[in-house]
Amino acid sequence: MDKFDKLTAVAAPLPLINVDTDMIIPARFLKTIKRTGLGAGLFSTLRFNEDGSDREDFVLNKPAYKDAEILIAGENFGCGSSREHAPWALLDYGIKCIIAPSFADIFYNNSSKNGILLVQLPKEEIDKLMENAERGANATLSIDLGAQEITGSDGVVIKFEINKFKKHCLLNGLDDIGLTMQKDDKINNYEERLRIAQPW
Repeated sequence: MDKFDKLTAVAAPLPLINVDTDMIIPARFLKTIKRTGLGAGLFSTLRFNEDGSDREDFVLNKPAYKDAEILIAGENFGCGSSREHAPWALLDYGIKCIIAPSFADIFYNNSSKNGILLVQLPKEEIDKLMENAERGANATLSIDLGAQEITGSDGVVIKFEINKFKKHCLLNGLDDIGLTMQKDDKINNYEERLRIAQPW
């Protein structure tokens, strides 16, 4: 997966609570195990009318937020089923960071293993960021994972906490396979010893 170090991007406000994984990527899009192409179905029921046309009132359809890479969301984001397609769809669309008061546990773990930074902040801070994000394309945020800081377009800095292991994996672009491959020499040595000791 790609490394996450620093990001400066437009932040889109999504002031909804309990956004579940079916809202993020409806079940009808789960017919693939590929990680690409799912962005087209992201927030499908919110983004599109029944005839397939864009819903003009949805935030990601507004010109100011078309290129947003950050979402400011309400509490319990990513609840519902454990589908890994949800972070795949977000990432394929271009969302690299979500900031919210709370996240569902499975979604949180799936997202970090796919390179999406999830930042949990108190609701008071979220409300400020949400208000800032409503200013449109001028509402850029700069996120420095190493320093664990978010800098708003007004220069205000917000510190955030993150699990050290997840931070290490994101900074170094390590998913589960990448972590395993760091032990490649030990795995090969073990298999060679096993081949000699048990040639059958």
